[in-house]
Amino acid sequence: MNFANFRGPGMAYDVADIMGGLYGEGIIACEGAFAHDWVERLGADIATLFAEARERPGGVLARGPNRYYVEIHPERVHGFLDLVTHPWVVAVCQAVLGPDYKVVEAGFDIPGPGAMRQPWHRDFAAPPETLVGRRLNSLAFNITTVDVTDDMGPLEIAPGTQWDAWPGADPMFPPPALAPRYEARRQRKLPQMGDISARSALTIHRGTENRSARARPVFVLGVDAPDARNADKHDLQLSADFHARLPDAVRRHLACRVVDRLTPVVQAHTIEGLLMGSKG
Repeated sequence: MNFANFRGPGMAYDVADIMGGLYGEGIIACEGAFAHDWVERLGADIATLFAEARERPGGVLARGPNRYYVEIHPERVHGFLDLVTHPWVVAVCQAVLGPDYKVVEAGFDIPGPGAMRQPWHRDFAAPPETLVGRRLNSLAFNITTVDVTDDMGPLEIAPGTQWDAWPGADPMFPPPALAPRYEARRQRKLPQMGDISARSALTIHRGTENRSARARPVFVLGVDAPDARNADKHDLQLSADFHARLPDAVRRHLACRVVDRLTPVVQAHTIEGLLMGSKG
């Protein structure tokens, strides 16, 4: 399956294709979902928010050397409504997570120049719904703000590994003995501005070395099925005014706090195993 296995917007999306991609390889994408000027504005917003976050204690989370994650308030980026109402995003959420899915996370990753290769990992421990029930109950959508090239530390993913289990070991980091499996299956993803990807965060993956002189910012949207608990790791906040201006069809899909005044997000999902990067 190619990275861009759907083209849009403005076309019908087949549920079997969506399910087959996410239950099979664990990642699918929509090529050319947004125009370049839309992505450029998103990138400018991310740059502003990153600069602000670095000025306050605890504003950014390290994900390895010169690699950062920042959780944000959705209304601080242009186009949030465009993203959560995009026909492909809605179709994917409904197909995999059901009609009562909830957006639980908005943020961005920035692997800067000099970011090291990460160890193979998944973003959180696989829940019983997946390991026992064989069902995906969460998804991560990614939107790159730059055209990714091979030297910019692109994502590598090991297709089909969202179902892997290794009882008794760290639930997020596979034992070293499994490394040959992931090396043999690895695919490097080079998305372009305007593309959206959707993946199971349980599919084994890693960021690679950023050997370029440019950062590779990527926006992250986390979405849960009703029985998932990833909202506990995040603090999605919307101001009362912004929340009131959203369509009812969007508000019902947000797992958020509605507040009179936005406060800095205290991100609770530190991943200790990523802090040093990988030498192997």
